[in-house]
Amino acid sequence: MTTPELPGDGAQHPSPHPYQPPYQQAGNAPAYTMPAPPVAPKKQLNVLGLIALITAVLGFIFACVPGALIIGWVLLPIAFILAIVSLFLKDKAKWMGIAALITSVVGTIVGFIVFTAVVATSFDNAFGSGDTTVVAPSNEAGATTGAQTNTNAGAGTRENPYPIGSVIESDEWRVVVNSVTLAATDAVVAANSFNDPPAAGSEYILVNYSVTYKGDDPNGQTPMFVSVDYVTADGTTVDGTKKMVVAPDSINNLSTLYKGGTATGNDAFEVPSATAGDGVLAIRAGMLSDKVFVAVK
Repeated sequence: MTTPELPGDGAQHPSPHPYQPPYQQAGNAPAYTMPAPPVAPKKQLNVLGLIALITAVLGFIFACVPGALIIGWVLLPIAFILAIVSLFLKDKAKWMGIAALITSVVGTIVGFIVFTAVVATSFDNAFGSGDTTVVAPSNEAGATTGAQTNTNAGAGTRENPYPIGSVIESDEWRVVVNSVTLAATDAVVAANSFNDPPAAGSEYILVNYSVTYKGDDPNGQTPMFVSVDYVTADGTTVDGTKKMVVAPDSINNLSTLYKGGTATGNDAFEVPSATAGDGVLAIRAGMLSDKVFVAVK
């Protein structure tokens, strides 16, 4: 007689959980793999930054051209604003915005310098003409009598300079070139131990002139704004700062002169030896006065 199986004896009961992962021994566990690092997305072209950079470059160029300053002044602020906005765009390249920002700032500074120079030149042309008169010396040696001649009458140019001894006057200053000594290298070098010899092919010349103050300023004025320069035969200007040397009996342009006061002395210039006598002197009797040219011999 067969004994019936009781429920539960040897019967297969379903698992109380729908899924049970099979047991794996530690030795057979699969190797753990590190996930790949996320790849940073490539930054896209910053179109706004590119526009800002192009605008800044154009503004910089126009700001350096005296006749087109206004275009530069318009473009540079636009470039500056576009550059700042481009730096805040997400996932966009920043270098063009930074370059545009720097270019616009530098362009503004350069434009301001050019603008200042243009204004100064315009002011000089507007207020520095018509107040300079010249009295050329007569044929008698040492005489300086003669009719006053306005600088716009044709004389006093590089091609037709006034002779040595001419009296050049503005409202406040009188300038007279007394003499010009060519080939004065030995005298200049000997005047001060710190004076260097001239460069090869050049020589020192000495220009002796007098400056008289005619104005009414009770505090007096210094003749530092009265300029005497040498212009070479090929049109190059040589001023007193071209090569710093101490001339013998040098003129004192820093002392204060009162009405009627006069300073007299020498300025030394390093000029080409071959054409030293072919140059001219460029003289301004005050900062805003017309430029007058005087011969050197």
